[in-house]
Amino acid sequence: MPVIDIKADVTGKVWKIEAQPGASLGAGDPVMILESMKMEIPVEAPKPGTLAAIVVDEGDSVKEGQVVARIEV
Repeated sequence: MPVIDIKADVTGKVWKIEAQPGASLGAGDPVMILESMKMEIPVEAPKPGTLAAIVVDEGDSVKEGQVVARIEV
């Protein structure tokens, strides 16, 4: 199965992880929530598939474009 990287859209902090590895996701399902400038920004699955890995932890700082998770499609 091909693996696609899921990247952060903004620089911020990982506020809450919404899905765990092994979860089946649809396109647009939230994987995690980032907090940036007091706003909550969802990071969503780009395509349907199975969440392969979360590569950050709650509380971690991330940069725009940083890989935060991987999904098998």
